[in-house]
Amino acid sequence: MSAFHLFKLSLLLSLLPNSIIPNSQKSTGLFPPTCSRIECPTYDLIQAGNGYEIRRYNSTVWISTSPIQDISLVDATRDAFLQLFDYIQGKNEYQEHIEMTAPVITQVSPSDGPFCESSFVVSFYVPKKNQANPPPAKGLHVQKWGPAYAAVRQFSGFVSDSEVGEEAAALEASLTGSIWSAAIEKSRPDDPTSTYTVAQYNSPFEYEERVNEIWMMFDMEDEVGAL
Repeated sequence: MSAFHLFKLSLLLSLLPNSIIPNSQKSTGLFPPTCSRIECPTYDLIQAGNGYEIRRYNSTVWISTSPIQDISLVDATRDAFLQLFDYIQGKNEYQEHIEMTAPVITQVSPSDGPFCESSFVVSFYVPKKNQANPPPAKGLHVQKWGPAYAAVRQFSGFVSDSEVGEEAAALEASLTGSIWSAAIEKSRPDDPTSTYTVAQYNSPFEYEERVNEIWMMFDMEDEVGAL
């Protein structure tokens, strides 16, 4: 984003109602400890609100599974992670070992009912040194994201199927009436395969300082450009 667009975004934020003026004390706010040890995507914090953050992620590259149909996000993510772990251990066309990164994300397209299968795409963040030419692998594909905005809600502990839906609903509720909510709704028709994304930063063997996030991705360039 150019300095001019950043200035216009700052101007847009200054026009927000007081109820959603940035307040660091209300932010989700915890920097995942994992990201001090391994590489994570970089972002700019645009706003810290009441139980949410608005971030602008820089361009990223992900290696992703095909859509998985399952009633359980936990089961789908676990099975897909084994495939992605084999990939970074050298089970790819270049037989190249790749450094572990965080988070592992699961893009969720929820089902219409509690006993119906949802669709999940699980992805591993590709380190910067591999992003120009990620090794291909059978059953996996590359996603290249340009700069992207995300509304983010953090939660702790081990991810459970029941909790994920509740956290996504809580994030949506916290954004009600904001320009961010309108931007998310506007962006969804352009990306119908992913209503929200679950980001997990810890290995299954870490029991403390666990950080998970719900991401709702959206585009703000049109709104900023209109100022």
